Amino acid sequence: MIPRPEHPRPDRMRAEWLNLNGEWDFKFDPGVSGYERNWEAGTSFDRKIVVPFCMESALGGIGHKDFMPAVWYRRTFSIPESWKGSRVLFHVGACDFFTRVFINGSFAGDHSGGYTPFSLDITSALRRGRNTVVIEARDDVRGGLQPAGKQCTAFASHGCSYTRTTGIWQTVWLEAVPKSHIAHFKVAADVDNMRVRITAFPGGDRAAGALEAAIFAGGKQVAVGKAAMSGAPASLSIAMPDAELWAPGRPFMYDLELRLVTRHGKDTVKSCFGMRKIHAEGRKLFLNNKPLYMRTVLDQGFYPDGIYTAPSESALIRDIKLSMDMGFNGARLHQKVFEPAFLHQADRMGYLVWGEAGNWGCDINQPLAAGNFVDEWMNILERDFNHPSIIGWCPLNETSGHQGAFPRWLHAHLYRLNKALDPDRPAIDSSGYMHYPGAGSDLYDVHNYSAPAELRREFAALKAGDWARAFKNNSQDIGYAGDKPYFVSEFGGIGWNPRSKGNDWGYGTRPSTEKEFVERYVKTVRTLLDNPAICGWCYTQLTDVEQEVNGLYYYDRGRKFSPAAARAIRDANMGKTKHLA
Repeated sequence: MIPRPEHPRPDRMRAEWLNLNGEWDFKFDPGVSGYERNWEAGTSFDRKIVVPFCMESALGGIGHKDFMPAVWYRRTFSIPESWKGSRVLFHVGACDFFTRVFINGSFAGDHSGGYTPFSLDITSALRRGRNTVVIEARDDVRGGLQPAGKQCTAFASHGCSYTRTTGIWQTVWLEAVPKSHIAHFKVAADVDNMRVRITAFPGGDRAAGALEAAIFAGGKQVAVGKAAMSGAPASLSIAMPDAELWAPGRPFMYDLELRLVTRHGKDTVKSCFGMRKIHAEGRKLFLNNKPLYMRTVLDQGFYPDGIYTAPSESALIRDIKLSMDMGFNGARLHQKVFEPAFLHQADRMGYLVWGEAGNWGCDINQPLAAGNFVDEWMNILERDFNHPSIIGWCPLNETSGHQGAFPRWLHAHLYRLNKALDPDRPAIDSSGYMHYPGAGSDLYDVHNYSAPAELRREFAALKAGDWARAFKNNSQDIGYAGDKPYFVSEFGGIGWNPRSKGNDWGYGTRPSTEKEFVERYVKTVRTLLDNPAICGWCYTQLTDVEQEVNGLYYYDRGRKFSPAAARAIRDANMGKTKHLA
């Protein structure tokens, strides 16, 4: 059985595709010399690995958790006869960090970035019958030049740093397309004017043709738009006068079918979108022009047996359900770029998320590292633009250690870049600890892990409207001016592990009983709900991750609390807010 057999991009599906997940040949390259020794042309591969799982994971079949600067993969495949006359694209969902691809011994292309997909047209390198693909992946989480997120730079995981992911960790697949096809597209909902704007970007030979967008609701076509396409992006603005809006509790999704017809044939891509507006105004956040209060949880996206990779699509759905069962309406997707399949389920289930990057490990004081980060962040924005579940962007997290002129410039540059590429969604320059003067941010956010009584004291000035004395994480921070939403984007983190063996970690003093945990949790949440200046919060965290035990569920997603305690937590999360009441 093929692992992760579902289409990896439910937001951009074609009928003709071939999943390459499963058993591949595998080889360590500790000296990073395989490329010099022409391993792509032929060498013995002494191990097997199950793609898309990494070498560190149990599901990958290897379980090697020490550092490995380079690894190699190999497998064979055949092209279906029905694809004759088509171009063949080779896709990798994500491979950490630098990747080279060889088809039948010939170099096909490379990619930098451990969290974003890439595609290569491999048609000219293919043969009749069996073809061989070889992939080299290089990964150096200690070098400071690449985003690594919560991947540990020491041999053993500790604190809030966890097991590394080396190489391929998302689905690899082939796709047949016409010589001229749709390379990419963006869908932007305009709720105020009840229209949707679709922009398609040409790929391949870019021959002139006709673009059509058909929109469906419940299988019935409700709108259509047409435009000419001739080697440049083409845009359609389609009226949606009676559109159903997307929102938690009623996440209505429209199906979309894009068709490009040229002399080379017809390219058809299926997708979906939601009619949703998100914006900040004054001290409030609005969803579809109605006030939105964020009751969110920190989700790090780690799995005991797959590390970065969920064992199944159902595991992604389960994580969202577990969160919603606890009364949360969304999540910060923290220090990791979650796979498209997760975002697709968030769209379908009405789950609000903040899109983030794994900036930890990337020393943005160094221009080369900053360049790597900016390049990947732009790719993230492009990949995930169409998801209505994403209500905001935050590229950086806790960057108070970067005080020089260059990182200050970078914060401002990233915010401006965000607004240029996606002007409709709110953006935060850096979550918690540091907001630089002049950098720009649509929300002001802080991290605060204090116990309830101290938390109440620290937020008293904010509650009283004394903006000059409002809580901030750093004396160098610009501070809050009362002119934008105030978001407590990390709090709580209460360590609790009845299974403890004494080697775990969490924030603050541990409760001694479940009852004490619940009382502290309820008081902490109530403190934030009762503060009219706070537009929402994010609790740390949804599940335990390895030795970090402040999750509301165990790492294996088992239930940590009795039914009565879980109800009390849920009731607290769903309590009435006084935000600008």
